[in-house]
Amino acid sequence: MKEAENIRTIAQADIQWMGFIFYPKSVRYYTAPSIDLPPKIKRVGVFVDAPLNEMLQKSTCFRLDYLQLHGHESPALCRNAQASGVKIIKAIPIEKQEDLFQTEMYAACVDYFLFDTKCSGFGGSGKRFNWSLLEGYQGDIPFLLSGGLAPDSLEALRAFVHPRCIGIDLNSGFEITPGIKDYALLNEFINQLKTQKS
Repeated sequence: MKEAENIRTIAQADIQWMGFIFYPKSVRYYTAPSIDLPPKIKRVGVFVDAPLNEMLQKSTCFRLDYLQLHGHESPALCRNAQASGVKIIKAIPIEKQEDLFQTEMYAACVDYFLFDTKCSGFGGSGKRFNWSLLEGYQGDIPFLLSGGLAPDSLEALRAFVHPRCIGIDLNSGFEITPGIKDYALLNEFINQLKTQKS
């Protein structure tokens, strides 16, 4: 999310978390001085290889609930961040089964994983990876499913079942322009998904 008016609009949808990108090279880079959100929605700050002190400063300034890490952050950095009292979501890019091995070294120092499509950059490919690869994930850390989710993903999501999957990450497939979400499209998708899952 990027602009205040769109943030307030999207906050009316039935969502639990909202993400703000603090990676200067992203077209969705968040530059506003604060975040205006109702307390029921958790704030997720997205970072790429940022120094720990910078992330903690942003966490305090924007009252972030989670740090979502999309770079090459080490388990030690994740552990130190957790020790400072913040919760960590570590993105794991997936292309083949072996990519899941990365979860083992982070298992003791993150709160959630986010499985995303491997690409040349840091997330935001708009493409879906082969979800059947996640059958190989046997870890205890819950995860979010990301990568290429769009309005036509309903049937695939209904068919996808994994005991550790606790949510989905909706982004570029629901945008008007980078960082600006289409409320009607997003809200309809969420309502249809909840109906299907119930």
